[in-house]
Amino acid sequence: MKKIGIVLRPSTPELRESYFKLEKIFKKYDLKTILDSRSAAMIGIMGMEFEILCENSDALVTLGGDGTLISTVRRSFKYDIPIFGIYAGNLGFLADINLDELDSFVAKLVAGDYRVDERSILEAEFIQNEKKVTLYAFNDIVITRPSVSNMIHVETLVDSKAFNTYYGDGVIVSTPTGSTAYNLSAGGPVLFPLTNVFALTPICPHSLTQRPVVLPGEFSIEMKTPKERALVIIDGQDKLELEVGESIHIQLARKKVKLIHREEFNYFDVLKKKLNWGE
Repeated sequence: MKKIGIVLRPSTPELRESYFKLEKIFKKYDLKTILDSRSAAMIGIMGMEFEILCENSDALVTLGGDGTLISTVRRSFKYDIPIFGIYAGNLGFLADINLDELDSFVAKLVAGDYRVDERSILEAEFIQNEKKVTLYAFNDIVITRPSVSNMIHVETLVDSKAFNTYYGDGVIVSTPTGSTAYNLSAGGPVLFPLTNVFALTPICPHSLTQRPVVLPGEFSIEMKTPKERALVIIDGQDKLELEVGESIHIQLARKKVKLIHREEFNYFDVLKKKLNWGE
């Protein structure tokens, strides 16, 4: 690695001093940092457009939290660049390195003493204005009602075969990485992040027999709402609307997301710290 692209949490100009500290650490190990233009404008310095940054970086680093890392994963996915997150606040499920630990971690990074975990990401396709649109979700895709006052029917097909019709507040389609997010709050299962599966979890279903289901990663699903319009939320960050009868096709992408971790990183330790397991 020679060049590191940096993305800062949006709307947080107070990260300016943290960025300069980060830049100094990377420079100490002869690594050049390139700051994303949006982040740069936020702290009053020059930066590089994100797409050009991706083309010129060997790895990406986010400074903020899990939301910043998730957004960066989605924006950079087509460039196939490994990413790691530095948390500015509390430990995250994804951003697991503290700025105070960065010096020792970068020393290991340049020595090759790290590991790269490959995680699944959802690929969603739908038709908008007579054009096929493809979006990616690292955590989840939520199909829900556009109005609080109504419930929604969501017809679901698995590999083009009728599977289920969910009736309630909607459905969460979750990756293993996203299983500890909205999926967990809705009563869905915790999935080990390196497994090649995804989960369908109903949100407040009208029937008590509607339960979460884990499907193999080779399957593809189609979801449509035959009676109502639907709101589709991608990673809690982007939204789109489906008209009555329109479909969205969802599957795990063939390519994986590459997350850089310390060799000693243990997912179960993070679970215990974040969810207070065993206390």
